Amino acid sequence: MGLRPGLTERLAVTEDDAGRRADAVLADAFGVSRASLADLFSRGLVRAESRTGRRDRVLAKSAKAVAGETLAVDVPVDPDPLEVRAERVDAMTVLYEDDDLLAVDKPTGVAAHPSPGWFGPTVVGGLAGLGHRISTSGAPERQGIVHRLDVGTTGVMVVAKSERAYTALKDQFRERVPEKVYHAVVQGMPDPLEGTIDAPIGRDPNHHWRFAVLEGGRPSVTHYETVEAFGRATLLEIHLETGRTHQIRVHTSALRHPCAGDLTYGADPRLAAELGLTRQWLHAHRLALPHPVTGERLEIVSPYPDDLAHALRVLRGEDRGAAPDA
Repeated sequence: MGLRPGLTERLAVTEDDAGRRADAVLADAFGVSRASLADLFSRGLVRAESRTGRRDRVLAKSAKAVAGETLAVDVPVDPDPLEVRAERVDAMTVLYEDDDLLAVDKPTGVAAHPSPGWFGPTVVGGLAGLGHRISTSGAPERQGIVHRLDVGTTGVMVVAKSERAYTALKDQFRERVPEKVYHAVVQGMPDPLEGTIDAPIGRDPNHHWRFAVLEGGRPSVTHYETVEAFGRATLLEIHLETGRTHQIRVHTSALRHPCAGDLTYGADPRLAAELGLTRQWLHAHRLALPHPVTGERLEIVSPYPDDLAHALRVLRGEDRGAAPDA
């Protein structure tokens, strides 16, 4: 029969069930798995109610059922992790918009779309909160999304508004037509000062949340050139030939010059603290592509956000005050 969200389900413990594990008794009675009950036990939502008036006991999943007591389960109403919820994303602005597409300036701490395990703001939720209509093509949780930026990466991100634009933009990104230009501050000074990193990328076998240069990984090509050198760090302009997850972060780390502030990929926390960085210095600075309907060339530029601009000023010796909020 299952457990009904928003209700407290109760089950009287019989003599036959006495001494059995409480999670097994509940699993059998409500037709659910013990694995699905484990989260409810860990959240303190399962308790034993006594007929004698003694205080209720919060139960661990390994607790034994006691005859005469009632097992009570407070079943939460958890949000669907893939539900798009209109929300206010203060730092997100629209850089360009017409009838077929729009480009946002994505702030840090914002995901492109809802996904399991992510409970923060999203681009699609922020656009819904602003009343923007976007394409209905694609999976429900990522309608209109034709490419993505990491949660901690800021900058230009294009979203389809019309169905015809969605199809055309998906084809463009699949065929690598758009020119994607990133700026990154990396630790130290790469040698040579400009070059190409051609190294396959795959999921790190030792750390599932990271990626790494791996033999047998997906082909990945990154072109870089130096914009400004500071000795202890370097501002690079980066052109992506491919678009793998964490590609710039993985490739610069493989060169032993990780993005400043990118502790996941080996950055020095001391430099991050000095620069006031709480995330990687990586910004999708410019995106150029043919308009998906008219064919006219579009070039959209995002200025550096406050935290990245502050870090540059520190490197240039212009600003040694407290870092702005990211």
